[in-house]
Amino acid sequence: MTIGLFHYLALGAALFSIGVIGVVTRRNAIGVLIGVELILNAANVNLVGFSRYSGGLDAQVFVIFVIVLAAAEAAVALAIILQLFEKRSDIDVDRARGLRG
Repeated sequence: MTIGLFHYLALGAALFSIGVIGVVTRRNAIGVLIGVELILNAANVNLVGFSRYSGGLDAQVFVIFVIVLAAAEAAVALAIILQLFEKRSDIDVDRARGLRG
């Protein structure tokens, strides 16, 4: 059995669905961050699949860009989570409004 484009797209759709469910249902900031990372990884899987079957390197350049963007997003989000924990002693995203101003 060979792996076709459908397999890449199915895996990307599954990762995207799990990521969206994680973002919508979690109240914990770490859980939301993991959901966002899953969504970005789903986009990467789709880009790699299209790159493999189109023969171009353009999608691989986008994958590297998305990986760098995800690393920067994770660093900023973890810094915000640490500040939230320092101020509130919990990381509930519903109570994060106290960091304003």
